[in-house]
Amino acid sequence: MTKKKDTTEERIVAVEEGLSKTEQFIENNQKIILIVLGAIIVIVLAYMGYKKYILKPKEIEAQSQMFMAEKYFEQDSLDLAINGDGNYLGFIDIIDEYRVTKSANLANYYLGICYLKKGEFNDAIKYLKKFKSKDQIVAPMAIGAIGDAYMELGDKQKAADYYLEAANKNDNDFISPLFLKKAGQTYEELNKFDKAVEVYKKIQKNYNKSFEAREIEKYIARAEGLMGKK
Repeated sequence: MTKKKDTTEERIVAVEEGLSKTEQFIENNQKIILIVLGAIIVIVLAYMGYKKYILKPKEIEAQSQMFMAEKYFEQDSLDLAINGDGNYLGFIDIIDEYRVTKSANLANYYLGICYLKKGEFNDAIKYLKKFKSKDQIVAPMAIGAIGDAYMELGDKQKAADYYLEAANKNDNDFISPLFLKKAGQTYEELNKFDKAVEVYKKIQKNYNKSFEAREIEKYIARAEGLMGKK
């Protein structure tokens, strides 16, 4: 009983000593601590003010400018979508003038697709790589479009890599089998028939209700036949 009491008292003493040292540290460094806390408060308030009074108005302004660029994009008026019409900015100027906004980020995607359609594949890759998104559909579509651009440039291995990345980005029955099939076809062009069979079978197993799965057995049989002849 005495031993237990002694142990408890020792713990209390240790805690008291710890508190005493903490108090002493605070007392000795009071000025520095107040300066650091003040700096943190200033940074937080500045960030909140920046978001409310600078970023939010810029975002609204960028969205109003994007409206016409998106409309031109939908109409396939690619040059007007890219460069604007004199009254409204095109995607390239929206990126430059509103670079910190969500609209500018989305403009990277649109601009990349515009250049892809125009056959300017290096520019397409440049802007599509700048686009960042967690959207279930748009994010993998942007990655897949990079694959398309590399395919057009003749870099089939990079194209296949990006198709697989697009397929794995957000697993779903619409996007994943689409890009797996593209990857498989690209592997066939690379004479990597074992890889082609692998991704075709993944479509068959994991996405058997998808559009791509309807004739996937034919693709598997062809790739396996070519693999046997290799």
